[in-house]
Amino acid sequence: MSTSTVIAVSLNLEHTFSKRRQPSIHLLAGLGVEGDAHCGATVRHRYLVRRNPAAPNRSQVHLLEAEFLDTLATELAIAGREPLEAGDLGENITTRSLDLLALPAGTRLHLGQHAVVELTGLRTPCKQLDALRPGLMKASFVPGTRRPRAGVMAVVLQIGVVCPADCITVELPQASHHPLRAI
Repeated sequence: MSTSTVIAVSLNLEHTFSKRRQPSIHLLAGLGVEGDAHCGATVRHRYLVRRNPAAPNRSQVHLLEAEFLDTLATELAIAGREPLEAGDLGENITTRSLDLLALPAGTRLHLGQHAVVELTGLRTPCKQLDALRPGLMKASFVPGTRRPRAGVMAVVLQIGVVCPADCITVELPQASHHPLRAI
């Protein structure tokens, strides 16, 4: 069995789609990634702010499987397009050897030595994906379904620094398990 690891960390202070890779990121409890445009106790995603600016931020951290980027690389190569890299899809943490989409809501991920996040839902793909690469919006759903496969969202429970090569430990919820839903 392979060890689940962080392969890249990214942030962006501005509300642009992609995030820049960093040597490390600092997670702040109840807020998100320090220095990232989506850091805050209340919603920061533009479309959610328009709905209810006082709503709690359940999308403080975006995690994405490197395996999804690998799949997209194959699909994009067939279409003659450049592959995507970690951070291009706006994720803060890119993982390897962890099936994020199969984890239930409330799962806690221990990242590195101290940081802990709790999964809140599936990332809802947006139209901006097609501006990055034509057809990417459609590719961000499980083929033949409307189930997103473009990562998961989480809130920060415990502060800590997260770096590439950090190990990830999964703590499943003790109560009954409920599948992640799009948020």
